[in-house]
Amino acid sequence: MATASQLKDLIKAHMNNDNMKFKTIVLKIAAYEARQNHPKLARELSKLVEKPVQPQSNVVSIGKKNSMLDLSVPNLKLNNLIVSDSIKQKIIRILQEYQNKNKLRQYGLQNRKKILIEGPSGTGKTFTASIIASELRIPLYTVQMDKLVTKYMGETSVKLRKVFDSIQESTGVYLFDEFDAIGTDRNIDNEVGEMRRVLNSFLQFIEEYDGNSIIICATNNKDLLDHALFRRFDDVLHYDFPTKKEIKNLFLARLGTYQTNFVPSSRLVNTAISLSQAEIVRICNDAMKNSIMIHKQITEQQLIGLINERQSIYSNKEA
Repeated sequence: MATASQLKDLIKAHMNNDNMKFKTIVLKIAAYEARQNHPKLARELSKLVEKPVQPQSNVVSIGKKNSMLDLSVPNLKLNNLIVSDSIKQKIIRILQEYQNKNKLRQYGLQNRKKILIEGPSGTGKTFTASIIASELRIPLYTVQMDKLVTKYMGETSVKLRKVFDSIQESTGVYLFDEFDAIGTDRNIDNEVGEMRRVLNSFLQFIEEYDGNSIIICATNNKDLLDHALFRRFDDVLHYDFPTKKEIKNLFLARLGTYQTNFVPSSRLVNTAISLSQAEIVRICNDAMKNSIMIHKQITEQQLIGLINERQSIYSNKEA
């Protein structure tokens, strides 16, 4: 059932004619009901907000309006993200500016709404997009790059225009993951003319964009991006593999609630150096699954074994 806070938010959204916020709250309630093993109610709630509106209405339809967008409603908190203090402060600034966007506009200022996140795979880039959407209580739309980029002349630019139409019409966080697929430097010798046109289209669309959504582009290959892109973004977040402090916090955050007496040692932390945040979380999950199945506590030696197993994947690949 909806919480008292959600009911109040629903009423406020209705009275303010904020259709997008109303639908977002309904989707959150549906997601909660699904987690409570009430799939029928969850489906019914989702269908209610997916119904097409009448032509005279200004309500934007949520659902499968744009097949290139994957809709989700994350339920995460900022403290779930283990990153450096400087990165966390930048994320807090993005959240605070969005929450005060109307106040900023009174002074002719715009909140940060075009964000580039770059760094190695598994360091928390897409996770950050989910957290921003969750903290702002707006949906997350992930752009399906395999459906966006096609081999036919001009088709990708047309699809890109449709994506930006959705960004303008339906408030949310829009994630372009693996962004280098369309943002590759136009001066690279083997870059085909069609992708140059796509990049030019993107540059134009993002330059002109002035809506309420937040656009997040994530890439593992910053060096491949066209230099003209960087000045189009309001902020650039540089992610990297976790420091020793962050590795320790990752182990504590993931295992501390499961096994309250668990304290990561320096040896464990040092062994995990060179692994990404996602890999450390996966190792913790594997350790918890094994602990549940054999009814024994997680040991440091077990975790080190899982770390070595993970690192051997890369050793074999290099060989």
